[in-house]
Amino acid sequence: MRVAVLEKNGDKGWFLLDGDRARRFDGSPFEGARLGSIEIPWTPADLRAPVRPSKIVCVGRNYAAHAKELGNEVPKEPLLFFKPPSSVIGPGGAVVLPKESERVEHEAELGVVIGRRVRRIAPAQAMSAVYGYTCVCDVTARDLQKKDGQWTRAKGFDTFCPTGPWIETELDPSDLAVTCAVDGAVRQSGRTSQMIFDVPTLVSYVSAAMTLEPGDLIVTGTPEGVGPLVPGNHLVVSVEGIGELGIGVVGST
Repeated sequence: MRVAVLEKNGDKGWFLLDGDRARRFDGSPFEGARLGSIEIPWTPADLRAPVRPSKIVCVGRNYAAHAKELGNEVPKEPLLFFKPPSSVIGPGGAVVLPKESERVEHEAELGVVIGRRVRRIAPAQAMSAVYGYTCVCDVTARDLQKKDGQWTRAKGFDTFCPTGPWIETELDPSDLAVTCAVDGAVRQSGRTSQMIFDVPTLVSYVSAAMTLEPGDLIVTGTPEGVGPLVPGNHLVVSVEGIGELGIGVVGST
């Protein structure tokens, strides 16, 4: 099942996609909204970010090869950081390169969307808290990440969390291809089976620290091959079984 946010003629809402037709929910699907029976046509231009999270919890260095390419040790337990909800943009949007940074990089990742309120859920039950999955790009101002010593500013600029194109609810996340292409050239290519900490472990670990709310987003880490973005680039993040998230890149005004 593919769940998306569509905006048509200024009216935005949650929809269930079926080919080129869509049926609207009468509210948020995370809160038990019912699905209507009327079908309408939709196009990719109608897609918006399919998440409205209270928080975005990201996982650093969750692929050994990525940790190595940046000269870091593999963590003994998940390394967590936040992105603000204000960093989210949807399909067809554009990453704005901030004037404060001289090197902004892409990080293609699997996003996990939480479906119900949980606290301290065990790994064996953690998948019951997952609503579905989406594509995410953890855009990072790499120079600021190194300069600041902590990652809030480097990860948190507006537009630094492209997400979409929709949420896929029927998916096994254990071994999916994750790729990133810039201007048609593949830069990142990995599989979720290479993650150091898998999805159940991450959901359980995060929930031990904070209550996870319906709609929250966990971003699971990136494969090796991260690289710089410049104005005019076109970025495509894809996750097997979900689809492609296309994003532009522009300079700061």
